[in-house]
Amino acid sequence: MTAETGGTGEAGAVPGPDGLLRTPWALSDPLLLTYYDTEWGLPVRDEAALFERLSLEAFQSGLSWLTILRKRPAFRAAFDDFDPDRVAAFDQRDVDRLLNDAGIVRNRAKIDATIGNARATVTLRASGGLSDLIWSHRPAVTPQPRTMAEIPTQSPESVALAKALKVAGYRFVGPTTAFALMEAIGLVDTHLIDSHRRGASGLWPV
Repeated sequence: MTAETGGTGEAGAVPGPDGLLRTPWALSDPLLLTYYDTEWGLPVRDEAALFERLSLEAFQSGLSWLTILRKRPAFRAAFDDFDPDRVAAFDQRDVDRLLNDAGIVRNRAKIDATIGNARATVTLRASGGLSDLIWSHRPAVTPQPRTMAEIPTQSPESVALAKALKVAGYRFVGPTTAFALMEAIGLVDTHLIDSHRRGASGLWPV
């Protein structure tokens, strides 16, 4: 997620309908609230799950995360649950099928990149795998934001991760997308300090 987690506003954590404090974007839609409370920022190490998150972050480029979240069931159906081996075997017929699937984001460049990234994921297994590559970029410290304005959109580690992914053959993964991925899987914790989800990953002190 990029658009919702960054920003220049001075808003701090705000109470939800249950009185618990959360980062403001989590309260903009019930789907985002569920995602924030049950998934965002929790550690993910499974290869297919990481490939899915990497793919969806790339598809989000230029769009809102809510748009992608609403389409996630359709994305999963269209991309065989983001099984890297299956997606790596996609051919032109699959590309044509995806371009005609109104349930997903029909962007040829992003579709081609996702298929190419699946092939890169398969190839990467010989040198440790996608999970090892991503998690090797865990920083020594995590941000401590009190307001939306204090949440970064990239970091030295996300720049390095984007570069490493590019070397490994991945596309549509720049430093901002890499940082959004790091947030989503708990590699960094950008929950606002006062949010009830701060420290939910168990990887960082509250």
